[in-house]
Amino acid sequence: MAAANLLLLGLALLLLGCGCAAADSHRYRPGDPVPLYANKVGPFHNPSETYRYFDLPFCAPDKVKDKIEALGEVLNGDRLVDAPYKLDFCVDHDARSVCTRKLTKDDVVKFRNAVSKDYYFQMYYDDLPLWGFIGTKPEKADAGDKYYLYRHIIFDIHYNNDRVIEVNVHTDQNSVVDLTEDKEVDVEFLYTAKWKETQTPFEKRMEKYSSSSVMPHHLEVHWFSIINSCVTVLLLTGFLATILMRVLKNDFVKYAHDEEEPDDQEETGWKYIHGDVFRFPSNKSLFSAALGTGTQLFALTTFIFLLALVGVFYPYNRGALFTALVVIYALTSGIAGYSATSFYCQLEGKNWVRNLLLTGCLFCGPLFLTFCFLNTVAIAYNSTAALPFGTICVIMLIWMLVTFPLLVLGGIAGKNSKNDFQAPCRTTKFPREVPPLAWYRKTIPQMAMAGFLPFSAIYIELYYIFASIWGHRIYTIYSILFIVFIILLIVTAFITVALTYFQLTAEDHEWWWRSFLCGGSTGFFVFAYCLYYYHKRSDMSGFMQTSFFFGYMACICYAFFLMLGMVGFRASLLFVRHIYKSIKCE
Repeated sequence: MAAANLLLLGLALLLLGCGCAAADSHRYRPGDPVPLYANKVGPFHNPSETYRYFDLPFCAPDKVKDKIEALGEVLNGDRLVDAPYKLDFCVDHDARSVCTRKLTKDDVVKFRNAVSKDYYFQMYYDDLPLWGFIGTKPEKADAGDKYYLYRHIIFDIHYNNDRVIEVNVHTDQNSVVDLTEDKEVDVEFLYTAKWKETQTPFEKRMEKYSSSSVMPHHLEVHWFSIINSCVTVLLLTGFLATILMRVLKNDFVKYAHDEEEPDDQEETGWKYIHGDVFRFPSNKSLFSAALGTGTQLFALTTFIFLLALVGVFYPYNRGALFTALVVIYALTSGIAGYSATSFYCQLEGKNWVRNLLLTGCLFCGPLFLTFCFLNTVAIAYNSTAALPFGTICVIMLIWMLVTFPLLVLGGIAGKNSKNDFQAPCRTTKFPREVPPLAWYRKTIPQMAMAGFLPFSAIYIELYYIFASIWGHRIYTIYSILFIVFIILLIVTAFITVALTYFQLTAEDHEWWWRSFLCGGSTGFFVFAYCLYYYHKRSDMSGFMQTSFFFGYMACICYAFFLMLGMVGFRASLLFVRHIYKSIKCE
């Protein structure tokens, strides 16, 4: 398994390197052309609603030349084309004309609608990102609103010897075009290029983007908030664990004493159900498939963290994260097949092929249906978020040639593993009736209690993650995120074990599904946070952006549910086996 993990990591790194490495050495001589690509435009507050740069009537060449992009770049909605500006190395320009064109009434309406929605543009110069707004409008909405288009862009470029180090863009506030009225207007688009020398080395040119998103005082507050939250949660978890250990110790002493008493003494508590506690759950195939899929998602998350911690996902490594997700998900499908089928066979399941197919569809199925709906919406909006047919074919080929074969191989290996379910107690022929339970001991209240504590450990970090995924912030502090992830796993395991113990003491032996649901209930809390973030912390609007936000966040929360449900059940299984091994069962 260690060799397989190393191979997996190597393949992921190789694909990332192939997709994201620069095609040249980034070295230029004075007068050499430096690649400048226009990427996309879109409403600033709707990050998923992006369009091609030349969907707006900017100065366009006779033939727009698209840049060949990697899989991750296409998944990210990037559609790079040659920009209309010529920025040769170390060549200054002052108010150089790009073109003069007559904007028709339709063109004016397009630009005015874009300005009213705070459209921004994004470009890449020598693989360095730059942004700017295409126009400006009054902050207050009055009947006499004015809308202005910026027609003069100024590039400030810093270089060190023969390399580009930094690029900034701003607009000339005095060089604007009034778009308020629906009438034709003549516009001359201009640009200025100013070159300045700097001592910053080439290796540190990306640090600007990391530090700009995490200022020292923000980082200090961030660390303090995370430490405060984690210490509080760990103290609560430790307090709960201490109580549980004391109660268990008393139980062991009590049951050991009862064994020395006459046989006519009636058993009570969790020992009373020792003949039912290892009775296999209902819907064994679905349960095993959920465990297998959760195990795969846990492996996927672990590998993503490893890549992040070694620096693969540096700022604006275009599409690296999406490439990694697709590749590693495909390569870890064997883990899902092995985990699901081996556990299904331990539960004495007979139809392992059906179980394997269910495992392959349990997460991919909802994700595929969500993608089909959202891609249709993006096509209707003519957005760059819509995947081209060729990219969809590539993803389908990856699934058919890599994901599915590895899933089958893992399933065959799991079927042939011949592992028996290690139950310390013999299961009786007929199940005991579960006694009536108080309302707070039922499934939904238990899930609410189980999900709240793990969620409280991560909710501070959720804001920063959401602001990065659904905003324009850059997330680079993966060390904090990894610590929070570890704490999330620990707290989930502890709270699920505690609730499983309380369930057994109430003589309720149907703990299998309950432990999975309680462990995964944090996913429901995360989705509830999505509702709060959308309405209170963001300015997203429109059908497309709303669909993308809730559609993909529902898939992510579902993945959380499966992964943490697996963690909760595995922890509970270890705990239940341990306590029943420690007593004498007839």
